[in-house]
Amino acid sequence: MKATKVLLGERIRELRRSRGLTQEQFADLIGVEQKHVSRLELGKSFPPIERLEKIAEALQVPLRNIFDFVHLADQEARTASLDEMMKQLNEENQKIAYKVFNCLVRSLQD
Repeated sequence: MKATKVLLGERIRELRRSRGLTQEQFADLIGVEQKHVSRLELGKSFPPIERLEKIAEALQVPLRNIFDFVHLADQEARTASLDEMMKQLNEENQKIAYKVFNCLVRSLQD
């Protein structure tokens, strides 16, 4: 399973690129040097909460969106995430979710 720092870095890179920002431009927006952005995106450093808030502001996303990186995780992490989502549902809603997911899987296999 990928480390959280690596997933966070990949997510920040994904969001930065979607905004059309270079590492240099992004670094200026959050008040750091470009090398710090590089280290962050490679998962070699983890920013303090104050910097995370600046990152979210610069990327024009809510802070929670920076941590929305399940799609970047490996298969084991995605499976665990699906399992956790199911556990949060009551039994009736689990049955509904299972049927919907089953239909989705079958349609993707066709």
